[in-house]
Amino acid sequence: MLILYPMLALVALTIIVAIRMYSHRVGFMKTNRIHPQKVQTRAQALEQLTDTRASDNFMNLFEMPVLFYVACITIYVTNSASPLLVALAWAYVAFRVVHSFIHCSYNKVMHRFAAFILSAIVLLFIWLILASQLIFGISL
Repeated sequence: MLILYPMLALVALTIIVAIRMYSHRVGFMKTNRIHPQKVQTRAQALEQLTDTRASDNFMNLFEMPVLFYVACITIYVTNSASPLLVALAWAYVAFRVVHSFIHCSYNKVMHRFAAFILSAIVLLFIWLILASQLIFGISL
């Protein structure tokens, strides 16, 4: 059951970024008198909106994290949770929080990339451990 908490935390982060994205976008559109039809596609939005950090981050939260969600659900369903996997899951969430904070605020690419690559490495370890448990019966 503990493996579900990091997953729920990442869902909460996604909701927070969505709220940030929508509040910023609506405020910008109102201030600059941009009609909603002028941003009906991503290409149009990129032409009209000057700050897409939260939007870009929101999209990022539906890329690599999908593998995290699948891993957590698989760990839960197969009853494969271990203290190590739970700790790695929390580490993944922590790195994604840092990544989102950087992306939605000052957006220094190399800082953001460091958080991203660390989260990717943690996710790789989660999957390597999970695969070893499922394929070879090795428990870590």
